[in-house]
Amino acid sequence: MNPMLALRQYQKIGAQAQASEASPHRLVQMLMEGGLDRIAQAKGAMARNDFANKGVFISKAIGIVGGLREGLNLEGTPSESLVRQDSLYHYMMARLAEASARNDQKILDEVSGLLITVKEGWDAIGTLQ
Repeated sequence: MNPMLALRQYQKIGAQAQASEASPHRLVQMLMEGGLDRIAQAKGAMARNDFANKGVFISKAIGIVGGLREGLNLEGTPSESLVRQDSLYHYMMARLAEASARNDQKILDEVSGLLITVKEGWDAIGTLQ
């Protein structure tokens, strides 16, 4: 078996096991971590002019941010903070698509910074529980 393939399989199994045992709070943290990882991978692919992988990683990052957005409870009359969070996730997704179209690493840095800020707030909530 290819050693890299074996490593990926091991990592996948580890992530699945971690997710199956995680609290809802931890699952959101894992999504945010995954989004940041994919943005970093897209930036690396962009720097190498690896356009195929850039597209793959940006698509995955958009999907992750979309998943975070779908996790917001906007039914009924959502709070102003939830509406703002929804708008921020929508903005991040649009900027990721723009970064891909323009091949612009600075936009990836911007989105990464926004997601880090959101994650820091989310992480702080976890310390209060």
